[in-house]
Amino acid sequence: MGVERIAHPLDVAASRLVAWAWERTTHYGAVSPGRRSAARFLSLGEGSVIGFPAVALVGEDRTVIGQGCVIGPYATLCAGLPGQPPRPQGEAPRLVIGDRCWLGRGLVVNAHARITIGDDVWTGANVFVSDANHGWSDADQPIGRQFGTIGPVAIGAGSWLGHGVLVLPGASIGRRCVIGAGAVVRGDIPDGSIAVGVPARVVGRVDDDDDVHAVGPSVA
Repeated sequence: MGVERIAHPLDVAASRLVAWAWERTTHYGAVSPGRRSAARFLSLGEGSVIGFPAVALVGEDRTVIGQGCVIGPYATLCAGLPGQPPRPQGEAPRLVIGDRCWLGRGLVVNAHARITIGDDVWTGANVFVSDANHGWSDADQPIGRQFGTIGPVAIGAGSWLGHGVLVLPGASIGRRCVIGAGAVVRGDIPDGSIAVGVPARVVGRVDDDDDVHAVGPSVA
């Protein structure tokens, strides 16, 4: 029979202190309306929050986030590039997130042209969405410094994207779609589709009565 280690009172106190300090840090470090960090956004709706810590927030003045959104910690939200000049008067936002979205931890959104996420979109963790790719046509420049394909991205209202989904430039996901974990989306996914795989392919539909109708191989 093993000997149980009795926690030292100082260890217990330190553990409680660290837990309390982290709770307070995540609370006050979050971005939400009324705080100085929120004022940098073109619009951040009532009841919305970006969890602490965020990895990177770039181009907040080109970003619109609706009401009642929860964006998990470790998010990267980029509307343009670091160091860009302030948004000219009248320029349209590059990143638009609708109302009541729940976007999981580790989200990465890179909007160089236009990314639109509709109302009530939910995602798992570590979802990546980008409207731009790297190019490689100039042999004298590193690939990371070259832009390739740029195409607006749209994710329709009421859709669900599973863990680790990648959404590539020019993709359009319809309303009330289900995108399976790990899928790579390019091109168009029609309204009410269930799509899985690399690249994502439609394997079923979710009708208005929420019944699933398979149109391809089983996803089980």
